Amino acid sequence: MSVTDPGSDEWLAQVNEEIIDADRPIIDPHHHLWKNRFNRNYLLPELWSDTGSGHNIIKTVFMECRAFYFREGPEHMRPCGETQYISDLAKQSSVSGNDNATIAGIVAHADLTLAGSSEELLNEVLDQHEAIAGGLFKGIRHSAARDKRPEDLFIVSGAPIHLHRRESFRKGIKVLANRNLTYDTWHYHHQNLDFLDLARAIPDCTMVLNHFGTPLGVGIYRSNRDQIFQQWKEDMAKLAKCENVYVKLGGLAMPDNGFDWHLGQRPPSSNNIVQLQEKYYLHTIECFGAERCMFESNFPVDRLSINYHTLWNAFKKMTADLSESEKYSLFYGTAEKIYSLRESC
Repeated sequence: MSVTDPGSDEWLAQVNEEIIDADRPIIDPHHHLWKNRFNRNYLLPELWSDTGSGHNIIKTVFMECRAFYFREGPEHMRPCGETQYISDLAKQSSVSGNDNATIAGIVAHADLTLAGSSEELLNEVLDQHEAIAGGLFKGIRHSAARDKRPEDLFIVSGAPIHLHRRESFRKGIKVLANRNLTYDTWHYHHQNLDFLDLARAIPDCTMVLNHFGTPLGVGIYRSNRDQIFQQWKEDMAKLAKCENVYVKLGGLAMPDNGFDWHLGQRPPSSNNIVQLQEKYYLHTIECFGAERCMFESNFPVDRLSINYHTLWNAFKKMTADLSESEKYSLFYGTAEKIYSLRESC
């Protein structure tokens, strides 16, 4: 494997920074685990290699990624295979005497549109997630990400058009609200207003916006970054008025964001990250307040572009002037509250 192979251990090792504020407790509320994607596995050893690289990562939340599905049985129940596999890893991570980060929560997948034809089918899936994972099961992510030019994207998501506006989907969101489960959304920047309409329509469901709404910067969007940023700022200010919406701050190092770090001879430093991306973070914190924001790694997807310890150094540099209570919320408290992690381990 070449030292310039993006995401490889050798490539990432070219940047090694002193850890800032090393004792600060951190919850990483968004990472994946899988086998043989991007030509490598990312399981407990790989996760712990990153979370143990210097920062004080205490707990994590696994985010569904369509891995480890059951290969047999009813189609709508197959995502429960992922929950089964990750629950087993979570148990391994919580063994007494383990000094590594504990997987304290699971956000699973279910087809929320099932509620349009039968709430019983959707509840069957949710019941099974809960039966498998118990208190680790925190919510559902059903991706709405869809773009008119998927051929330009590195990671393609083919959600149905205007999923957030579909009545069948909204019935599913109401089921989550009734069960006190969260809804995580992944969509693109041009879908933020659809999400805004959803958040306004169902204010009793706690919703978590992943990756700032994924501002795209490739293909037809590459030459329009400034205009996209201005519209994104307006959309985020509107979303902030929905008190049921929380935001994960991260996921901006995916290749589709257009910063092209995955093409470099070496990964960016924390200063590079701050220089190009700080405006997204500070605007969101200003709009939502620290108590409704949480830093996330989005590893190993963002690992294609950046080093884990470098990323968290960047987060700490961006927030150096904030109060201690704000820092606590951003790095730990918001994630603990939204995903009810205090009783999980």
